[in-house]
Amino acid sequence: MISLEIHSETYNEIEGAIRWYDERSEGLGAQFEKELDLAIACIRESPDTWPKFVSGTRRFFLHRFPFAVVYVYDGTRIRVFAVMHLRRKPGYWLKRMN
Repeated sequence: MISLEIHSETYNEIEGAIRWYDERSEGLGAQFEKELDLAIACIRESPDTWPKFVSGTRRFFLHRFPFAVVYVYDGTRIRVFAVMHLRRKPGYWLKRMN
């Protein structure tokens, strides 16, 4: 299986989104987390499939939630730089690529 690295700040994004959804409706955060897990599994299965984005990244759009997983695949590993909300602060995660 292809190795997976998730940027440390991305964990904060994920946890914040889960909390936000749970505050809106009990269990919705778990649904977000489940969809995110499925997205990661799809990316690991076929990392070159998803559309190219900026600065050599690709992104996978979640189906039910307005988020995308932004990652780079270099042939041996997948590096996730963001689980970004599609309607907030575009490009904020670019600094994580250094």
